[in-house]
Amino acid sequence: MELTPSHKYQSMKKRQLEVMRHLVGWVSLAVCMYGLNAELISHLHPPGQEISIANCVFPFIYGGEFHYNCISVHSDFDWCSLDFQFQGRWRYCTALDPPMCIFPFQFRKKTMNECTKEGYILNRSWCSLTENYNKDRKWKQCSPHK
Repeated sequence: MELTPSHKYQSMKKRQLEVMRHLVGWVSLAVCMYGLNAELISHLHPPGQEISIANCVFPFIYGGEFHYNCISVHSDFDWCSLDFQFQGRWRYCTALDPPMCIFPFQFRKKTMNECTKEGYILNRSWCSLTENYNKDRKWKQCSPHK
């Protein structure tokens, strides 16, 4: 009996699924045996979006570094920590999550109380994400709309 194209396709898909199950099993075993960081293989078991009304915390520490905005480390989508020191609590970012400007902030030898175009080569307004831009060099472009 010859298989129809539909049966061949279903058979191929079934085989691909079986191979993926075996791969996930082997990777899980490697994680268990070698203590690999499970975050590195999170794409094998995509997380469901965490529904949270908690605000992103900026800056937050992840991977030993300060992050002043949403990041896509180990993820296909931007996310943020819900704690200053990442404790495993996170959520995906939305358009409402960009970090806020910090006022006043130090730039060169001035104290800035609002967005400024000073020092930006493209003549656009910007602000610091920390109290001291001179030291931290963390900034974002300001919205043209108030």
